[in-house]
Amino acid sequence: MTQDLAGLEETGPIDYLVIAFPNAHFTGEAFPLLVDLVERGIIRILDLTFIQKAQDGSVSGLELSELADGGVDLTIFEGASSGLLGDDDLEEAANALEPGDAAGVFVYENVWAAPFAVALRRAGGQLVASGRIPVQAVIAALDAAEPVA
Repeated sequence: MTQDLAGLEETGPIDYLVIAFPNAHFTGEAFPLLVDLVERGIIRILDLTFIQKAQDGSVSGLELSELADGGVDLTIFEGASSGLLGDDDLEEAANALEPGDAAGVFVYENVWAAPFAVALRRAGGQLVASGRIPVQAVIAALDAAEPVA
């Protein structure tokens, strides 16, 4: 499923995620939710790959068929490769892993935001900063802000 990236001016924001799975423990619980996001047109997977770091530090790719899928049909993601995700990106992702860990590396378009992003670009708007606040940081900040009784 190689993605056609023609017409980039009409796309939504493109993000990436690296999700670590300690000890390569996949339950498959999140796969149905990912499939649902794709099927409802909320996101479009541009690249999806899974890697595993061996005890000696070497890194190899994992096939979708090797993952515990909980009965979910993952063929929708077979061949998801736009060319945006390169070997250097996978090496960098592997640096965040401990030996024995695995990771899913996703590049996806936020299809839901495409009309807004297109309108901003047509109006001359340019993205100058972007970020994400991890939920753990939000929880910690809210806990720190709670008044002490």
